[in-house]
Amino acid sequence: MRVVETISLDAEAGCVTLIDQTRLPGIFRLVRCRTVDRLITAIARLEIRGAPALGVAGAYGVVLATRTIREKEHSRFMRALRSEAGRIMNARPTAVNLSWGVEQVMRAVEDAHSIHEARTKALESAQGVAAADARACHTLGKAGATLLGEHCTVLTHCNAGALACSEWGTALGVVRSAVEGGKEVEVIACETRPLLQGARLTAWELQRDGIPVTVIPDSSAAFLMKRGDIDLVIVGADRITPDAVFNKIGTYMHAITARHHDVPFYVAAPLSTFDPGRSAREVIVEERGREEVASCGRAAMVPEGVGVKNYAFDITPHDLVTAFVTDIGILTPPIDWKMIEAGRKDQKR
Repeated sequence: MRVVETISLDAEAGCVTLIDQTRLPGIFRLVRCRTVDRLITAIARLEIRGAPALGVAGAYGVVLATRTIREKEHSRFMRALRSEAGRIMNARPTAVNLSWGVEQVMRAVEDAHSIHEARTKALESAQGVAAADARACHTLGKAGATLLGEHCTVLTHCNAGALACSEWGTALGVVRSAVEGGKEVEVIACETRPLLQGARLTAWELQRDGIPVTVIPDSSAAFLMKRGDIDLVIVGADRITPDAVFNKIGTYMHAITARHHDVPFYVAAPLSTFDPGRSAREVIVEERGREEVASCGRAAMVPEGVGVKNYAFDITPHDLVTAFVTDIGILTPPIDWKMIEAGRKDQKR
């Protein structure tokens, strides 16, 4: 399969290159971010999105900061770097990987004794974050492939593919690994209102790989499950706390419907997406602008003056999840969080 490289770092040129996901499927356009401000804009505009990809973007953002901060004295340089790191972490609030990626690199540079050493350590650490993401996706993909039958139809929501990671994908990584292993898999992609990441991005990825995909309105999923047309549901995640899964708005609805129709509901995510230190009520659920719902292109979809609620994510309790597909294997609720912590420590070695 042709692997999509969603985001990359050109250290010599001093820029982060990413696929502008707002233009797909019609236009394939690369964006080159040479400043932290431009990268933050790309994150806010969803030019780059998806929890693991945001982790890599956060890591690369720290590298950009080390190259663009003009302070010549080490202590002032580090203060400025911490400030820039904080701005990157706060570019979007719900997905934990963004702050996780920044923190991984900042830990690596905190004990640097010079600006040159800080830049070197930042680059090495960020490259390690990207490589670890790719490994995690391939590992969890192989684990998850064992859950799929030889001939099956999978429902997925939003985009948890290569475009949401450095490559391969989480939920779609499971599909790719199953197909690579000889299984016949068809994907039903929910369009995912209001920004249509399923219709635009998931369908684009799978068509590119030659994997059969059909797009449906989000509201069709329950009917298809009732008909017996869906064998299992696989979604990604933006944050997993000890009590809930945060993922694209609409996920909770699919989880409830799957439970009602006895359809397995799986969440595929690397350990970097697990957040053992917070409960669901402590996490900010991002609410995005009215215009995403109120208009489509130049056409008005909501009358002027009518309010819109546009939450980007919803919250699914663990008891609706059949199993979590991770880079340390398949975990069934209730999760052993000591195993998560141990797995994270092993990955740092």
